[in-house]
Amino acid sequence: MSEDSGVHAMEDPNGHLEEALIDEYLRLHGHEPEAVRRLPPDRVKTLLEAASTYAAGRLAEFEARAHYVHEIHTRE
Repeated sequence: MSEDSGVHAMEDPNGHLEEALIDEYLRLHGHEPEAVRRLPPDRVKTLLEAASTYAAGRLAEFEARAHYVHEIHTRE
């Protein structure tokens, strides 16, 4: 079997948006995303956990709104 079998892993459709939301959180809290990794490990962990929670909440909000809009349009 060849190295490239033509089968590729699926990309998370919200991956880029989640990454952008994490970057947004970091910037809102005074950190450049590229510089965060140079902070002490415990601070990095705390920041990234908070940023991930923020991103998950925003993604859930977007999904809920999209579902609501879809529901409104399918009733008509």
